Amino acid sequence: MSRITPHALKRHRVVSEKAWLAARKALLVKEKKFTRLRDQLNQQRRALPWTRVDKDYVFDGPNGHKTIAELFDGSSQLIVYHFMFGPGWKRGCPHCSYWVDHYDGTLPHLRQRDTNLVLISRAPWKEIAPFKKRMGWQVKWFSSAKNDFNFDLHVSFTSKEIKSGKLSYNYSTINMRIDEREGVSAFYKAKNGDIFHTYSAYARGIDMLNTTYHFLDLTAKGRDENPDSTQDWVRYRDEYKTPRRRK
Repeated sequence: MSRITPHALKRHRVVSEKAWLAARKALLVKEKKFTRLRDQLNQQRRALPWTRVDKDYVFDGPNGHKTIAELFDGSSQLIVYHFMFGPGWKRGCPHCSYWVDHYDGTLPHLRQRDTNLVLISRAPWKEIAPFKKRMGWQVKWFSSAKNDFNFDLHVSFTSKEIKSGKLSYNYSTINMRIDEREGVSAFYKAKNGDIFHTYSAYARGIDMLNTTYHFLDLTAKGRDENPDSTQDWVRYRDEYKTPRRRK
């Protein structure tokens, strides 16, 4: 995504309201087409086949151990945000934090649609707890430090994989030396207790979970990010300095 410079904004075409309305209506035709295509894509996502979760994953949280079945907390659907927070990190990824800042307000609405949302990281719970307190999030957070959940969902990588530089991430093998990556996964629990993995997305696939980006996409400058390092501006929300308007 290219950054719009102040010079480019000054050169932006300015027209009469009539001409602006004509251009806006032309774009509206494309937006409506995109909306219909997105509806079709969402339907295709729901129509994907499922795979059964056969492992009895057990997670650590503020109230002790929880099985994966217990993470549903009475709902039949579970969404897991794979938060980048590895053992010994002391604090979670600032970019994942940017995403999770949007989640608390969704929780009561998701519950009304038979869905629970949780965070899962590989760091031990005792390392997660202070950071969660600092950020003030209400969304529940669990540790997968004692199981293979993160590895099975391809968001954490073994030392052997890291050493090779070839990691299985986002449905392909990529050259990367890192132990954690971001993602989101969805699960369904049947009435008989069977659990199924229904969907996962990674990298740009989680953009739809970030409403700040959607707001910025409505503006003249858009996301206005450095194309070579798109999120170099992101900080923990309690570390931003007073914003300055660019000249």
